[in-house]
Amino acid sequence: MKLASLNDGTRDGKLVVVSRDITRCCAADNIAPTMQYALDNWAEVAPKLEVLYRDVEHEAVPCERFHERDAHSPLPRAYQWADGSAYINHVELVRKARGAEVPESFYHDPLMYQGGSDDFLPPRADIPLKDTAWGCDMEGEVACIVDDVPMGVSAEDAAGHIKLLMLVNDVSLRGLIPGELAKGFGFFQSKPATAFSPVAVTPDELGDAWQGNVVHRPLMVDYNGQPFGRADAGQDATFSLAELVAHAARTRNLGAGAIIGSGTVSNQGPEGDPGKPVSEGGKGYSCIAEIRMIETIAQGEAKTPFMSPGDKVAIWMEDEAGHSIFGKIEQEVVQA
Repeated sequence: MKLASLNDGTRDGKLVVVSRDITRCCAADNIAPTMQYALDNWAEVAPKLEVLYRDVEHEAVPCERFHERDAHSPLPRAYQWADGSAYINHVELVRKARGAEVPESFYHDPLMYQGGSDDFLPPRADIPLKDTAWGCDMEGEVACIVDDVPMGVSAEDAAGHIKLLMLVNDVSLRGLIPGELAKGFGFFQSKPATAFSPVAVTPDELGDAWQGNVVHRPLMVDYNGQPFGRADAGQDATFSLAELVAHAARTRNLGAGAIIGSGTVSNQGPEGDPGKPVSEGGKGYSCIAEIRMIETIAQGEAKTPFMSPGDKVAIWMEDEAGHSIFGKIEQEVVQA
């Protein structure tokens, strides 16, 4: 099943069921007015949405054209947005570039920060940037949306609470991060509004690409119209999404609609090396920070600049037939 929230001028959008090929949609407001309502009442609502989804696929109900530009993030705002770091290769690169070792605990105790969840960007909205010195960066990720998760849930049981999957552009302001971390209280201003893919899908939609609670498909990232990242989300994942959900729920309940992110999708090279850009036959990177780290390691300094007004990023994922699964995040940085 594929769901989206159309940007109808209200704060939480209008829930629609989207066809598998993401070309048509049907309003679901007679079942659930919003995505949050559906998640709050998932056991009751999901079977009805599944019936509507089948009707949409069989063209048994009136549909309208689905335009990704009209979609908000599946949850325009959420009660919780927590982002982990499942791909330790990303952490290793960042720390190696500044001569720091990765603590052993990072390999069994996930990193996680709590992001701002009250105001997400639509997937085709501009990224406002007030100062280029802030070091604006994209971060291509996968995320899951859960129903009510009890405190202390095991990773095995957490898997059953994952109801929807989507893609993420976790915008980061790299220039502000060191100062914030030095205070010892974590990210805040360095993590502005996040954007999610136009469509959220149930795990069964992925078929064999959903294994071990990890999405096994390349994450496509283009930067200014050129291939920038093709990292496989199914490779080099130290933690599954279920493990990240269990980590988030270790000391608290998670409310229905909580979003848990994978962190930047990142692959090692074939020899365990940092990997090469797409232009050199590698899988590239899902954020600018990684290529800057590799430049620093290899050349002593970073040469690739962070994003400035006018720069554009696209993030999407395709199935084996080359069809878009979640729709595409397409954003341009603009002067705030």
